[in-house]
Amino acid sequence: MIPIRDNVPRVHMPIMVIGIIALNVLGFLYEQSLGPRAVVQLFHLFGVVPARFFEPEWAAWAGYPHTLGWPLFTYMFLHSGWLHLLLNMWMLWIFGDNIEDVTGHGGFVVFYLLCGLAAVALHMLSDTGSAIPIVGASGAVAGVMGAYVVLYPHGNVLTLVPLFFLPLLLRIPALVFLGVWFLTQIVSGLLPDGDGAASVAWWAHIGGFVAGILLIQIFRRRGHCYFCYNPDSRDYDQDSPVQ
Repeated sequence: MIPIRDNVPRVHMPIMVIGIIALNVLGFLYEQSLGPRAVVQLFHLFGVVPARFFEPEWAAWAGYPHTLGWPLFTYMFLHSGWLHLLLNMWMLWIFGDNIEDVTGHGGFVVFYLLCGLAAVALHMLSDTGSAIPIVGASGAVAGVMGAYVVLYPHGNVLTLVPLFFLPLLLRIPALVFLGVWFLTQIVSGLLPDGDGAASVAWWAHIGGFVAGILLIQIFRRRGHCYFCYNPDSRDYDQDSPVQ
């Protein structure tokens, strides 16, 4: 299923969403200017390698420099390929603007980074000895999606569903669309990986999503939840901007 757009109106220009997308694109363009060996080195230096943090003696032997933890942030702005980048940024663009409306610009950045930290923390705990670097904004974007479920559960997502040679455009409730996505991550995370090394950080997606559900309760600003779900009317609270 490929989301095209949602039906929740945007109130303010999503300045920080645009800025985060721009940083990710710039980071990827920089990767493209490097050779394959340099890209691998970049991922090991600025991506998150769990064993680097849990096995310091091995990390020193392998030549990893000492850090103040900056890979836990920089990994969110690196991507392994065009498809990886486009999917993450598209999901951020669709769901992030409505979250930034509620959190405010500065609050959104903090919220986004905290979701990314929670995502990589769960991934690291799921495989503490992994020497494979994790890169990508998926975990942080999953946090945005988790917040969306809380604030706009009855929104609709116009979705492209490939059905053989006849693609369908369907309006799917956000709760269903994001709920199915989340369940898919859990199932995929629980299934054994055939080659012994997961190519997708499923647990990072799960950690980010759950973090978004929890953190949005702290970051939502009173009076700025313009189109959030109103349990009394069972509709968007369009008549009053105050929740």
